[in-house]
Amino acid sequence: MMSVPKNRYVCFFSLAVIGLIVDLLTKWWAFTSLGYEYRSSETWLTPLWGENVFVFMTSFNHGALWGLGQGYSWLFASLSIVAVVGVIYWLFVRGAAHSWWLTISLGLIMAGALGNLYDRLGLHGLTDENGVVQHAVRDFLYIKIINWPIFNFADMYLVTGAAMLLIQSFREEDAVACPADQDAATTTDSPAAPLARSA
Repeated sequence: MMSVPKNRYVCFFSLAVIGLIVDLLTKWWAFTSLGYEYRSSETWLTPLWGENVFVFMTSFNHGALWGLGQGYSWLFASLSIVAVVGVIYWLFVRGAAHSWWLTISLGLIMAGALGNLYDRLGLHGLTDENGVVQHAVRDFLYIKIINWPIFNFADMYLVTGAAMLLIQSFREEDAVACPADQDAATTTDSPAAPLARSA
């Protein structure tokens, strides 16, 4: 187990906990204020945003991001648990938390994974018309002007964290390529290089 600076623990768990609280509170607010399902804030948001631009609209997502994989909440809940364990292991056992960039990106991913996992486990307690608990993610943010799939703050954390990981992968490739390029240049420019070519 690699030693990780304490401020990385503080950063990671602060992002995860604060992000989770924001996600759960906003979902609670939306579903309490509007009701469910497909209840919209259109009437009182129109003066602020203009007609058909952005509204709050409650929806249950039984799949993954953007509504993919409907009906497989149990599978995505299992994957979320694996992701939570994997993130903590990678950061604090394997030592990835030495990187601020990875600490922040994985903190966001952790917040998003926990927020949606809470819903998929049915811990929100919301039920259908038959009283059956909905093991589904509560979505409520709807960009109506482009008909974007309804989403929530947890989804935003996941997308942002994943984008940061993608950027990090390119940065690591550059970091690996640079020393090799420098070594090649040194070899070519060294006094022995012309002798090696002439031989």
